[in-house]
Amino acid sequence: MPGKAKFILIPFVAAAFLSLISFVVMQLWNNLLPDIIHAGTITFWQAGGIFILCKILFGFGRMGRFGGDRSLFKNQLAERVKNMDPEERARFKEQFGEHKFNRWRKFSQEADIDEPKEEGN
Repeated sequence: MPGKAKFILIPFVAAAFLSLISFVVMQLWNNLLPDIIHAGTITFWQAGGIFILCKILFGFGRMGRFGGDRSLFKNQLAERVKNMDPEERARFKEQFGEHKFNRWRKFSQEADIDEPKEEGN
């Protein structure tokens, strides 16, 4: 697809996506909230406004993409685990489980989180 055609197509795709989301929000609101909390029904345009307002107030995606920087958390956790003595590491593994411990180890490859290996084994 030529470059100009992409730029012409993008607004239509965005409008279609926003229309679909607005329709879904409207249907969910009108089918759930009047019975649950006795709220009034909303129109298609109000649903689109609610969706946009929620995106402005609560963010546009995962943390690290638009909502913040995960690398700071990763570095702090890796540094904390790196500075633990073997007893603290064992308690940490016990408390959070081996699966989560191994997942957190991936945050920093340079941190030696595992138990130190004895020479000669």
